[in-house]
Amino acid sequence: MMEFTPHSVPKNTGWIEVIAGCMFSGKTEELIRRLRRAKIAKQNVKIFKPKIDTRYSDKKIVSHNEQVLPSILIEDINEITELSKDAQVIGIDEAQFFSNDIIKICNLLADNGKRVIVAGLDQDYRGIPFEPMPQLLSIAEYITKTLAICVECGNPADKTQRKTVSSKRVIVGASDIYEARCRKCHYLPEEK
Repeated sequence: MMEFTPHSVPKNTGWIEVIAGCMFSGKTEELIRRLRRAKIAKQNVKIFKPKIDTRYSDKKIVSHNEQVLPSILIEDINEITELSKDAQVIGIDEAQFFSNDIIKICNLLADNGKRVIVAGLDQDYRGIPFEPMPQLLSIAEYITKTLAICVECGNPADKTQRKTVSSKRVIVGASDIYEARCRKCHYLPEEK
């Protein structure tokens, strides 16, 4: 795996970094790591998460291994433009829960010289690309694909297994509803 090594501060330009993978693959953990480094470098950092995701906290982004950073809860991705005017680095967690407007917003922020770091699920529980992540991946300068460990066989996992029966695409949850699976062990639960 190639190590992620962009400049820590944009030099007369901005860019987009996308961290994508399945549940329990360390996406938020990696986002927090990058944002902490930016804070250590005394950069002005703003962090956002969707209002739908209050699993662990409504005032922080929280990884499954309990790493945390304060964040701003937003309902509409367009709120970020005004809320991040003075930011040099912008973190966005759970990008799959935002509308496709996130693509326009991320481009606008990067065009204005900001470092934009976005984390999100790249596939839903069926293994289907989770919008708007495919478009974000295509416009990003830097991409990190994180893998988990399959709970069934121990192989690298890039699928999210839903343990409950429902045809709803979005059910917010953690290990109570989801687990990481490899391609071989992943299956579609019966849908109601």
